[in-house]
Amino acid sequence: MARSSLVVSRRSSNRLRLSAAISICMGLAGVALSAGSAAVADQSESILRVCADPDNLPLSNRRGEGYENKIAEELARDLGRRVEYTFFPQRMGFVRNTLKQRDAATKEFKCDVIIGVPKGYELTATTRPYMHSTYALVFAEHDGWKDVQTADDLLKLPREQLAKLHIGVFGRSPGADWLLRNNLLEQAVMYAPQSGDPAENPAHTIENDLASGKIDAAIVWGPIAGFLVQRRNAAPAWQSVPFLPDPAIKFDYEIAMGVRFGEKEWQSQLDAWIGAHQTRIDQILSSYRVPLLDASGKVKQARRENGS
Repeated sequence: MARSSLVVSRRSSNRLRLSAAISICMGLAGVALSAGSAAVADQSESILRVCADPDNLPLSNRRGEGYENKIAEELARDLGRRVEYTFFPQRMGFVRNTLKQRDAATKEFKCDVIIGVPKGYELTATTRPYMHSTYALVFAEHDGWKDVQTADDLLKLPREQLAKLHIGVFGRSPGADWLLRNNLLEQAVMYAPQSGDPAENPAHTIENDLASGKIDAAIVWGPIAGFLVQRRNAAPAWQSVPFLPDPAIKFDYEIAMGVRFGEKEWQSQLDAWIGAHQTRIDQILSSYRVPLLDASGKVKQARRENGS
């Protein structure tokens, strides 16, 4: 990518970065619509209708293998309901075609909650956050990388070694800003924030290119890094180190649930559930090796994670 494009990215507002960076992992975009009617009136007493991507691990898929699937199952069980999905690729138009769209026959909304959206997301009302995570550097283990315990340790590698690296990064993300700041643009392998192919997702793209040797490392949203490490635990194992808090580049984001605007009662019900079940939610996220931040914004386990 041209230097000028990354400079524009660096100067963008925090609000733009929030939408763009998280869309890399979640593809949440669309057209904001007017407020809907109360959720309780729309919801079946026996069904929890969830809006989700059918193929976007580690978040969700049709087989219920993602951490958002597991959280939805916990929520449904406590509400005495069963989960029913409306699937749509989490790209442009996701909210419009799921949470905001009514069934032509029943006139009811197709689904009532998106399990993962950024806190303060512009296209939905949001609950209290249940996840606070950060971007991470993921790479295949090499002899010369044994001392890389934080992302900034990468900068301590010999300059001639750094010059040979190919680092995957998604456009308009904190990773792009970090490469720019550290004069590593020549090492960047740039990916579009959203693929036009619904069969592609960030985890799949990075896994293929890292496994093939096209890239030596990648800067990705933390849950994706954890997922890749978990899948590649045989020698040579893949490693992941989180980005530490940075005063100039925002690497961390809080994730909440998304509901329609105006559905205060449903939103409050979800807020209460999250508050009462945060420990269980953290257990689910940790089982997917999601790097989590504590109340002070520090990484809870600021150490190298591998598949062992």
